Amino acid sequence: MASNRKLLVLPGDGIGPEAMKQVRRVVDWFDKRRTVSFDLKEGLVGGASYEKHGTPLTDETMALAQSCDATLFGAVGGPQWDNLPFDKKPERGLLRLRKEMDLFANLRPAIVFEALADASALKRELVAGLDILILRELTGGVYFGEPRGVTTLPDGQKKAVDTQVYTTSEIQRVARVGFELARKRGNRLHSVEKANVMHTGVLWREVVTALHKAEYSDVKLEHMYADNCAMQLVRNPKQFDVIVTDNLFGDILSDCAAMLTGSLGMLPSASLGAPDATGRRKALYEPVHGSAPDIAGKDMANPLATLLSFAMMLRYSFDLADDAALVEQAAKNVLAKGLRTRDIASAGSTVVSTTQMGDALLKELDALAA
Repeated sequence: MASNRKLLVLPGDGIGPEAMKQVRRVVDWFDKRRTVSFDLKEGLVGGASYEKHGTPLTDETMALAQSCDATLFGAVGGPQWDNLPFDKKPERGLLRLRKEMDLFANLRPAIVFEALADASALKRELVAGLDILILRELTGGVYFGEPRGVTTLPDGQKKAVDTQVYTTSEIQRVARVGFELARKRGNRLHSVEKANVMHTGVLWREVVTALHKAEYSDVKLEHMYADNCAMQLVRNPKQFDVIVTDNLFGDILSDCAAMLTGSLGMLPSASLGAPDATGRRKALYEPVHGSAPDIAGKDMANPLATLLSFAMMLRYSFDLADDAALVEQAAKNVLAKGLRTRDIASAGSTVVSTTQMGDALLKELDALAA
């Protein structure tokens, strides 16, 4: 079936290609069984791109990402590239994608699957049934603020500077996404910053409060300092529904929330831009985990985070909620049957390879679609 759904696949480095291979199998399954097809292209990013082109992201691949409806990203990085100049490091490719596509809203769900509730470092009663969403502002803040860099002082010391910067409009647009997401979930939003010690935190709280009063008074809004939020995530995580926060705090808090679920290997994410005149958003979907170079090429990686990122893509970029739910349910069924990759293995479970996990998920998709 011909399709105008343009999808760019960027497997990247480490375990990225292995996990993405399983996604390609699911894409083929949808084409054959659900008449959901994609005009699929593949490119290089990160270390793989550096090795071939001398840059972590070429202008051609950047242009391709801009023209596609969605980009599915694997992982970047590895020790062989640790000593590259800063602008050549694999991670710069991902940051360039986020910045130039203006992907300001990073959605990172932290969901505890029933079959994995005992895998969390916290007690089962604290995490069973957990379903929270962290919304991280992705294109502003200290990761992109100017001035930045390292200089040598007259006395020979070095001074490093990173600048935390936010404008009213940057805060408004990510907060608006947070309120809209909360309306579709539990109608509760926590806005997180450090208004007690940071000027950007003061502005963040003022802007979110004003937007709430003007447009979203039906949503329950609470403000929380970032350090307290980190503590509350491990003390009583179920108090949260949607958390909206800045780039730096979002980076830290979302990894903290991820470990409530038992493994980074289970968590997807979506990075969305602003809607254009047609309602289309540029979007990038990626697993939360890194490139895991220690197990790369060994068919040991957990592909579920990448597969669940594909499910998020179906939902948010292509409005295929039923098909997204199909992938998510297949993943739940596989786990319920005790199949685990090494990162989520527990006593009594059956340890499977990356490929075998893909096999099992396709089998569950067949059963659900029967």
